[in-house]
Amino acid sequence: MGPSQVYRTSLALLTDFYQLTMAAAAWKGGVAGREAVFHLSFRRNPFEGGYAVAAGLEDAVDLLLHHRFMPDDLAFLAGQVGSDGKPLFEPAFLDWLGEMKLDVDVDAMPEGTVVFPHQPLLRVTGPIVPCMLLETPLLAIVNFQTLVATKAARIVLAAKGAPVVEFGLRRAQGIDGALSASRAAYVGGVAGTSNVLAGKLYGIPVKGTHAHSWVMLFDGELEAFRTYARAMPSNTILLVDTYDSLEGVRHAIEVGRELARDGHRLTGIRLDSGDLAWLSQQARRMLDEAGLTDTAILASNELDEQVIHALQDQKAAIAIWGVGTRLVTGWGEPALGGVYKLSAVRDGPGKPWKHKVKLSEQLAKTTVPGIQQVRRYRHGDGFLADVIYDLALGLPPSPEMIDPLDFTRRRTIPEGTPFEDLLVPVLREGRPVWTAPPLAEVRARAAAQLGQFHGGVKRLVHPHTFPVGLERSLYDLRTRLVLEARESATRRSR
Repeated sequence: MGPSQVYRTSLALLTDFYQLTMAAAAWKGGVAGREAVFHLSFRRNPFEGGYAVAAGLEDAVDLLLHHRFMPDDLAFLAGQVGSDGKPLFEPAFLDWLGEMKLDVDVDAMPEGTVVFPHQPLLRVTGPIVPCMLLETPLLAIVNFQTLVATKAARIVLAAKGAPVVEFGLRRAQGIDGALSASRAAYVGGVAGTSNVLAGKLYGIPVKGTHAHSWVMLFDGELEAFRTYARAMPSNTILLVDTYDSLEGVRHAIEVGRELARDGHRLTGIRLDSGDLAWLSQQARRMLDEAGLTDTAILASNELDEQVIHALQDQKAAIAIWGVGTRLVTGWGEPALGGVYKLSAVRDGPGKPWKHKVKLSEQLAKTTVPGIQQVRRYRHGDGFLADVIYDLALGLPPSPEMIDPLDFTRRRTIPEGTPFEDLLVPVLREGRPVWTAPPLAEVRARAAAQLGQFHGGVKRLVHPHTFPVGLERSLYDLRTRLVLEARESATRRSR
């Protein structure tokens, strides 16, 4: 279930206005027939971490497959005026736009792939106008879902095997942000969500307890607990901190004994405030002494990977973690910062590609030219290194890789080292050649990928940098193009 089913058939206007003005200029200037290659990547790992988890591909493909300008879209564009008060877009251009097909090739890393800076998560190839129009929606989808999937993976790793449930619907950035976040969080490894619509749309297990208002509705906490338990005997998780947490635990124990007499069990209790480490230890002792050893303790209250890690260090007796605000908002990193950059152009199908590079005073913002692929090498049961290479230049049997930000950091991959190429065909001339796997399979891929990286890469603080580099010939090509561009700029400035 993708954006086209949640919102409307066409989301063609989900783009920045300058994409459409460039499209009009390309049509008017006679260059709409040119073809281009764009890559979507990011420049640094989020949360000061050592990796990211790719997410959002299924939603992105759904949007592409349903991309078309409808009559009301074109009518809206026809109403836009320039500084002279006249229509900005020519009627003939709008007619052309209405007939335009999204005949692009898309290659992408499967969702759940662990990724790193400067690697292309997506490659889009085709006529320049469709390629340009896709920049904004692709970034909007992939940036956010990759950010949240990464945050979820970090939280799940911090929980050390204890289930994490996403509780963020009410704190997310709008309805669409909440749905995307629930989906991405599941990719990153959470066990379930409180978001019922996300459960319906994406097949994510839905979980929940009750609110403080339920307790406050009654004259006493014990009465509230009993009433809830009678209604939900197979899903009784009691929120114990409305008035006094340990007194709430005592009341929960009383209800747990009553449930046991009726052949049921107290599933759990939830702590949502106070010293979670100490309270969970006291609650665990009380529950165990009462014979409720299988009653789980769930904790919530502004949790994230750092807080969970600290509570684990304090031997908190917490079996389930409910994480909301700091998961679905990507707390600590408001955006991934992904970019979508042109790397090659040609005058039409079958013509030779011309490699392109964008310069910057910041080396990290100088782009990589070519038609890129990423080859991931293995060593034993884990991953060894990633090499970014150009399809036209190819790879030697024993490639030398160079860090794109530090030419002194180099590594040679021994011949015969096992590998896989990460970008896989998704669309060809706008038609799907790939079937999205079930979301549970994507989630399993993310977990399996993370399991094959050294623990240092996954460390929360000062992680190890996984080796990623440009293949030597691609590095040399970029260097040559940068020097040529700078020399040309110097000549023009004289």
